[in-house]
Amino acid sequence: MAFTGKLLSLPASQRAIFGKVNHRRCKQSLVRQISQKKVIFSGIQPTGVPHLGNFFGAIEKWVDMQNDESDALYVSIVDLHSISLPQDPDYLRNCILSMTATLLAVGLDPERCVLFQQSHVPHHAELSWILGCRTTLARLGHFPQWKSKAGNDKKAACVGLFSYPVLQAADILLYRSTHVPVGDDQLPHLELAQQLSRLFNQEYGTKLVPPEPIIGKFKRIKSLREPEKKMSKSDADPKSRIELTDDKEAITLKLKKAVTDLTSDVTFEPDERPGVANLVTIHAAASGQVPEEIPGQVVGMTTAEYKMIVAKAVNERLAPVRERYFALMNDEDYLMDTLHKGAEKAKLVAENTLTEVKRCVGLL
Repeated sequence: MAFTGKLLSLPASQRAIFGKVNHRRCKQSLVRQISQKKVIFSGIQPTGVPHLGNFFGAIEKWVDMQNDESDALYVSIVDLHSISLPQDPDYLRNCILSMTATLLAVGLDPERCVLFQQSHVPHHAELSWILGCRTTLARLGHFPQWKSKAGNDKKAACVGLFSYPVLQAADILLYRSTHVPVGDDQLPHLELAQQLSRLFNQEYGTKLVPPEPIIGKFKRIKSLREPEKKMSKSDADPKSRIELTDDKEAITLKLKKAVTDLTSDVTFEPDERPGVANLVTIHAAASGQVPEEIPGQVVGMTTAEYKMIVAKAVNERLAPVRERYFALMNDEDYLMDTLHKGAEKAKLVAENTLTEVKRCVGLL
C-alpha cells in the first residue's frame, strides 16, 4: 500500500506545538517527521528478561531501523499490556527499568528514536476506549492469544486480557504508524488495527493511517528444550532460553544441554532436524552469517563439539551488551530520565492524533 505525503505528514496543529517544546533536539526530530517516509512502531512487554529470540528477532532490527534518518521509530515498553495478568508491583517496576537498560545496552539511541513507557502517555488508554466502542465481542473472541491465555475457564479471565488487542491497535494508530515489525503470530493483531483505522476513516474521513506489516526479515530463534516452539520469556524452564544478561558459564551450559537428535553431524534442515537447525540459526545470527553456509564450515564436527562453537559466538556477541546493561542498571536516574524525555516526545504526536479523533466522534 502506498501512503501519500498528506497521510504521513503531521497537520498544522501538530506543528504549532513545536514552539512550546523545551528540548531543541525534540523539536528538530519532530519537524523532520513531517517529511518522513515511514513511521515505525514496536512494543515490548517489560516482564521477563529479553532473550536471544527477542534480540535477533526484533531488537537488533530496531537498532538498524533507527539509523535511517528518513524514518521515525517509536519503541514502547508496553507496561499496560503486562498487567493483563497479575504482577507484583515491585517486580514490575524493576522489570521496566531492566527493559529500558536492555534496550539501551543493545544500541537503541534515544536521540534517534522515541523510547518511552506506555503508561506515561495516557492517550493510549483513551484511544483504546474509543476504538473499543467500535470493536465487537465476536471479533476479539477469535484471537489465538485469548484462547490460549484465558484457558478453559474464560469466565474467570479478566477483561483486559480479552480487550488488549484493542489497546495494541491504539498503540499503533496513535502515532500514525505506517509500518509495524511483526511475526506471523502477531499478524491478526495488526489486521485489527488496519480494520479499525479503515472503519474510522470511512465514517469520518482520512484521520488514521492503516499500518502495513514489516515481516519475513526476522530470524526465528526456537526454544533450546523444545525446538518446535519459539523461544519465550514465559517458558517455565529457564534452560529453554538464553537471556541477554546470562553470564558466559550459563550460556555455555544452556547450549551444551540444548536438545538436538541422534545424528551427530551438523546440517541445516529446519523441518527434519529442528534442534540442530536452531543451533545453526543462533550461530548465524551471532556471527553475521547465512545459516545455509555454516554446515560446510564444520564438516566432520559432532553436534556436541559444534555447541561449543555456537557458545563462543554467542558469548562474544553478548559480552558488550551485558557489560553495558549492568552499568546502566547502576544509574537509575538516567533510566528514568530517558523514559521521561521519551514520553514527552511521544505525547506531542499522541495528543494531536487523539484530539482529532475526539473531535470526529463528538467529544470536542
